[in-house]
Amino acid sequence: MPVTLGLTRLLASGRLDGLRVGLVANPSSVDGRFVHAVEQVSAAPGVTLGAIFGPQHGFHSTLQDNMIETPHAEDATRRVPVYSLYSETREPTDEMLDGLDALVIDLQDVGTRVYTFIYTMANCLKAAARKGIPAFVCDRPNPIGGRVVEGPMLVPGYESFVGLFPIALRHGLTIAELAKLFNEQFGLGAQLELVTMEGWDRGQWWDATGVPWVMPSPNMPTLDTAIVYPGMVLFEGTLLSEGRGTTRPFELVGHPGVDAERLAARLNAHGLPGVHFRPSYFEPTFQKHARITCGGCQLHVTDRERFRSVDAAIALLCEFRDALPDRRLPWRPPPYEYEYEKMPIDILAGSNVLRTAVDAGATPMEVSVACRLDASSFNALRSACLLY
Repeated sequence: MPVTLGLTRLLASGRLDGLRVGLVANPSSVDGRFVHAVEQVSAAPGVTLGAIFGPQHGFHSTLQDNMIETPHAEDATRRVPVYSLYSETREPTDEMLDGLDALVIDLQDVGTRVYTFIYTMANCLKAAARKGIPAFVCDRPNPIGGRVVEGPMLVPGYESFVGLFPIALRHGLTIAELAKLFNEQFGLGAQLELVTMEGWDRGQWWDATGVPWVMPSPNMPTLDTAIVYPGMVLFEGTLLSEGRGTTRPFELVGHPGVDAERLAARLNAHGLPGVHFRPSYFEPTFQKHARITCGGCQLHVTDRERFRSVDAAIALLCEFRDALPDRRLPWRPPPYEYEYEKMPIDILAGSNVLRTAVDAGATPMEVSVACRLDASSFNALRSACLLY
């Protein structure tokens, strides 16, 4: 049976009757019939839509990259303001919340610590607490399941908008479970109401939910992207192309001058479970190395239950390091996601451990061991917020 989403259950409950609400959403906020959250809330008897809030990339998800801000606007059909939470502010202001009785959050996460939508949610919880209004977080499936967690953890001192709290890189939680974790363990203080799903279990991947896939952001086109993303997002912290500007972002990775066949052969020799590295040459149409041929590979996940994206990404980082002429990986310099001092790779990985190990010439196994998840610490946090 298809999964029943949190927003569907919330509207059916009558809990919002008589309330003027602000809705936090984007194009992926659809139900199993492709009806968008804005339409659902607007059509709900007794509920008034007072404002719309959009996360990074904009409410319509039109803007590509980080630190490209979205202006505020108006929904011409419903005549309500559309506030950008990736603008001069990343948290709703008191003025934006004036006249609202509640915030309703219906955002699609992808199961990775660095995806900024979960921090937009956290900022909304803080703002709702400050304003004294309830916040409803409507749950949605974790596209890559809720059983597997992968490290590393974020270390205090490396907080940013791609990591506000010390959680694992692949956290294995739904967005409502994250809301519970953030609110209770990290003191956000919101009057939080969690609206769970019906029919979802922790072992379910997105394509078993019956919910249509709508791109949550411009470079998250498919479930295949989400499966490799927890590890492959680390390449945003390098000057290698992570496939932006192609139709397979995060599945393709490369750099000019790299011998794709030799690189792929070395990677496949590691025998990593559930993945094949196919040699590939590609030319990004924009961003890094635009209009320049890059040599690298495409990740083909052959067994997603056994595949570990962080280990795959670490092997790629080490093999690219060894394939480049000076045997050094070109790290992307700051700024990145409004962090102007720390290296982008460090705030993505959650500390400088990965970067220093790669620079020291460590093997993929040695880097993976150095970055291994502190499972006991994270599981103690995680177990207290599980809803399924």
